[in-house]
Amino acid sequence: MTGFGRAEKTIGKKTFLVDIKSLNGKQFDLSLRLPAILKPLEFDIRKTLANGLSRGSVECSINLKETGDSKPVMINTDLAKTYYQSLATLSAELGIDSSNILSALIKLPEVITPSSETLSEEDAAAFNELLKEAIEDLNGHRVNEGRILEEEIRSRVHNIALLQEEVEKLDPARKEMIRDGIVKLLEEKVGKDNFDPNRLEQELIYYIEKIDITEEMVRLKNHCSYFMQIMDDDSDIKGKKLSFVLQEIGREINTTGSKAYNSDIQKLVVMMKDELEKAKEQILNVL
Repeated sequence: MTGFGRAEKTIGKKTFLVDIKSLNGKQFDLSLRLPAILKPLEFDIRKTLANGLSRGSVECSINLKETGDSKPVMINTDLAKTYYQSLATLSAELGIDSSNILSALIKLPEVITPSSETLSEEDAAAFNELLKEAIEDLNGHRVNEGRILEEEIRSRVHNIALLQEEVEKLDPARKEMIRDGIVKLLEEKVGKDNFDPNRLEQELIYYIEKIDITEEMVRLKNHCSYFMQIMDDDSDIKGKKLSFVLQEIGREINTTGSKAYNSDIQKLVVMMKDELEKAKEQILNVL
């Protein structure tokens, strides 16, 4: 699910700002930006984010606001002096103005390097709590979105169940219509007195059994009921299970449509398929 989390805290003489953004995704895919001082903690940070967010396309940006006497970089003064002496001598020999040597000096290799300063164990633990605060903030957004998503998905499956009941009501008339149609066709093509009524009845029973949708209706009703049971389950991760049940619901709907031979039932089948596709789109956002 989508969401955004932010947390800020001063730890020691440094202020850290954590921003986390999550987009929908089947797997956990993390893009992480962090200051050099947190590089030794990168593995732990990634693990905390993975455990707290489970899945999604996640962008985490950690910014450091320096306070007090903190030093974000280190200057190698001995190396800088050596460079300066060489540059000053070269400038004198070539007759070049040496007033801009400093700007060139700081660009030379190893003159300015990132600070090797690291967090103490106590400060690292405090930062981990800050990271968890940002994760909790993001998950709060996910929960709010989830409530809306739950209502949407429930309504789609509920509509399928209602349409299934309408199909059940039409089924007896459908069978009778098919039977009357076959008898009428035989009477027109063969003649009313030129076929055996008992044999016809046997063939009709065999044919109608082949296009009977009672089992499909029972399974479809059970699948919808089971789907709602899973939705009511307290399990944190249920997206895959719900997706599997929707596949089974779709299978029964398709079989019903292929057996229907009735325009009214076919219309209901199309409506059920429409509700099913909308539910499938939303279920991709469920953990």
